[in-house]
Amino acid sequence: MQQAEDFRGICDDLYELLAELEEADFARPTAFKDWTIDEIMRHLHVWNRAAQLSLTAPQEFGDFMQSLGASRGLNFREFERAQADGLTGIALLKTWREFYGELADSFAKADPKARLPWAGPSMSARSSITARLMETWSHAQAIYDELDRDRPPSDAVANIAVLGMNTYGWTFANRGEPAPEPRPQLVLTLPSGAQQILGEDVGDERIEGAAEEFCQVVTQCRNIADTSLKVIGANAAQWMAMAQCFAGPPQDPPPPGARAKKSARV
Repeated sequence: MQQAEDFRGICDDLYELLAELEEADFARPTAFKDWTIDEIMRHLHVWNRAAQLSLTAPQEFGDFMQSLGASRGLNFREFERAQADGLTGIALLKTWREFYGELADSFAKADPKARLPWAGPSMSARSSITARLMETWSHAQAIYDELDRDRPPSDAVANIAVLGMNTYGWTFANRGEPAPEPRPQLVLTLPSGAQQILGEDVGDERIEGAAEEFCQVVTQCRNIADTSLKVIGANAAQWMAMAQCFAGPPQDPPPPGARAKKSARV
């Protein structure tokens, strides 16, 4: 699956950034809920391992989820620390790097349509590795921002844009609201300059602009006000004000200026 190679590429880019850091840098808090770089990397590693179990050892994945349910005395980050054997800093980075390669290899050979268990409903192998790509890309944004660095451009964001479009209805249903129709069309420009058009042309409901900025909004790395996206129509505006392409209870986007490169934060 190309998605597996796109996942690997996003991880490789992040590794090159983090390989420059000193041990103490991993304790730096980011603009994502004050999670440190360590906490972000631990989160990515633990759920990469969970995705591998869901593909290769469903019973062990079930055991993992049971252990999550049984650890109610711990908060989420403490659970992930225990799952990662307390690894921090450079040692955690090396372990994450070794494992994401294994995960990409496993999914590259998998049947894209195979159904895999997950924390919520089961999903296809293609959707599973796309979700790992999305989560890695979005959490990495907080690290790039904290280090005041631009991320390398990658057309892998096309996968996240598709996920964002496919979760239009979910964004509203997750809040107990009906999704307004028609669904806006996306007319996006990928980093390479190629155009990505998703959805039907419905005239007065459309979002235009950089695919990367659209992905930042649906993953809640940015407030829509912090982008140059052109939002046309009431449905499009309502969507962009609450967009959420990831699972879990409804979360509000960050306030304008709250999640940006460190030098540009409000």
